[in-house]
Amino acid sequence: MRKLFIVTIFILTTTSIFSQETKKDTLRTEEITVVKPYTPTISDAFKVRTNPSTEEASTYKKENVSYSIFSIPVASTFTPSKGKVKGLKRAPRERLYQNYVSGGFGNFSSPIFEGYVHTNSTRYNDFGVFINHHSSQGGIKDLLLDDSFSNTRIDGYYKQFDRDFNWQVNAGLQRDRYNYYGLPSNVVFDDAVINNINEKQVFKNIYVGGKINFEDSFFQGATAEITNFTDDFDSNEVRLLVKPKLEFPISTELINAEFLVDLTAGKFNQNYLTLDDLKYSFLNLGFNPNFEVLRENLTVNLGAKLYYSSDLETKNTNFYAYPNVTASYKLIDEVLTIVAGVTGDLVQNTYREFTNQNPYVSPTLNILQTDKQYNAFVGAKGKLASNIGYNFKVSHTNEKNKPFFIQNQTKTDGTLDVAFAYEAGNSFNVIYDDTKTLRFLGEITIDASKEFNFDATVEYANYTTNTLLEAWNLPTMTATITANYQNKKWLAGAKLFYRGTTKDLVIPYGLLPENGSIVKNESYLDLNLNGAYVFTNRLTAFAKINNALGNKYHTFVNYQVQTLQILAGITYKFDL
Repeated sequence: MRKLFIVTIFILTTTSIFSQETKKDTLRTEEITVVKPYTPTISDAFKVRTNPSTEEASTYKKENVSYSIFSIPVASTFTPSKGKVKGLKRAPRERLYQNYVSGGFGNFSSPIFEGYVHTNSTRYNDFGVFINHHSSQGGIKDLLLDDSFSNTRIDGYYKQFDRDFNWQVNAGLQRDRYNYYGLPSNVVFDDAVINNINEKQVFKNIYVGGKINFEDSFFQGATAEITNFTDDFDSNEVRLLVKPKLEFPISTELINAEFLVDLTAGKFNQNYLTLDDLKYSFLNLGFNPNFEVLRENLTVNLGAKLYYSSDLETKNTNFYAYPNVTASYKLIDEVLTIVAGVTGDLVQNTYREFTNQNPYVSPTLNILQTDKQYNAFVGAKGKLASNIGYNFKVSHTNEKNKPFFIQNQTKTDGTLDVAFAYEAGNSFNVIYDDTKTLRFLGEITIDASKEFNFDATVEYANYTTNTLLEAWNLPTMTATITANYQNKKWLAGAKLFYRGTTKDLVIPYGLLPENGSIVKNESYLDLNLNGAYVFTNRLTAFAKINNALGNKYHTFVNYQVQTLQILAGITYKFDL
């Protein structure tokens, strides 16, 4: 109220001062007395002690409502048809037969036969037999000796599947017949000398082995095999191999270890210079622990190979240790993966392995071990497109006692009889040297479509030997191109193989090794074609053309291969 009084006095005074008329103020002075200011109050609150009473509502009853339409019939000639459920038409499932026989015949009188038959007595076992035979009566022109060959193999097995493990037993026999037909072309042989040569050589290998695998156990399993290898010159080699394997998972990593027991013993009844026999026997005990690190883009294996080796003939023992470290890292998923590593190994050479590489070796070999001290490599692999893959690798290897094939010096000038067929300059020996190898490998694969695929591989190797003049009978470059086409009825394939120039040392009769001459085996191309037509899911006709270019190349010195080879046959599939 006081504020209101003061504002009122201020307004009246201001108005009087600024008034346009100069009249005398007639406002009388009065006094306003404020008796008491306004002070509002709030009455005391109180609670309602009783609840309001309500009357019960009557029960609601739903009324029945009926609906109807005003229907007027209309004349129409349309009659709806009943609907039918449409199902997807499935293509008939192709039946796969588990057994087959295949036979054919070709020029050079070359029969071929292959068969596989297996069955089971219960759902938990399986046993079968595999047979393979390929031979030729020969027919290379201008040869003095028989160039026929024969390869026969029979394998049998029995498998048993149990709840926690499964096991298998294998046994087989292999017989390979060859002839030492590669006589020197610069030597004139008398007919009597030729008639006195029995050029046949037969290799026989009998083996028994087996393996066992465990499920959900740190003992993964083991393999074992014993072989007995013989030839027509009373050579004999026995080898026992046992390989148990353990594995321990730790979180996302794995620790595994493989053990090795390798016992090899053999003898030759003669060596090349004298009739004294040659014996060899080695016992190798190996241990290969590995620690595998698995990550999303990184895989690393940290391991080693440890060997205790004993030469049982000379009573010498040695301990070998090699790295076994590999890694791969995905820089770009499925596009680029970098691989690198350093590995090594102790290689036990055997007479059987040498005959697989060169069947024309003489039964007078010096069998040693190869100490592959390290193999360091780096490379890249991945895809250039969704259907184009690649693999590139560079490696450097250091080996002690690397084996090389070299021609044996002839023991005849063409007029002298030889005691054994392999002494007429038509067989090969094995020599060893410390060697360093720089190797480049490139590979590309193309899946052009579901029907057609293509791949090519090129490899270049540069050998540096310690004492040998050359890396005998090893090419510096090899290449392979393969193409395959397949549709419902037709199958076709082609393989083009290139092998670069190789060198060998030939020592004429009566000369010292230092007077020998280096002979070159020229590089060659070998084109192989194959095709097949599927008449039914049981019957297929096939054809093969080997050495389609008809080149008269040599795999080894004086050993020319058969030229154009054509073979055709049929394959029949069945169930027992």
